[in-house]
Amino acid sequence: MAKDASAEILERLYEVVVARRDERPAGSYVVQLLDGGWDAIGAKICEEAEEVVEAGRNEPDEAVAHEAADLLFHLWVGLAERNVAPEAVFAELGRRFGIGGLEEKAARGATQED
Repeated sequence: MAKDASAEILERLYEVVVARRDERPAGSYVVQLLDGGWDAIGAKICEEAEEVVEAGRNEPDEAVAHEAADLLFHLWVGLAERNVAPEAVFAELGRRFGIGGLEEKAARGATQED
């Protein structure tokens, strides 16, 4: 898959999530999550992150990819709930290129946690 196609998939996913948020179709899992508020969305993000970690320890690569997709989906629901477009995430990642991870973390200051 081309690199641009990967970003396009994430952008398309965000569009679908926003459409579900705005149109609120009956029986939509996205609507159910959004109705639960940030606590429900955050709980799913944490659950899916834990599943990625567990799969990384014990499962084949396909399972890791599956769990990572679940995590990205739920993260995108959280972004849509907060009206944070994927472009903002991509821009932040782009800003960090050329900066070491420890340097970037130190630049955020000791009061801000990861």
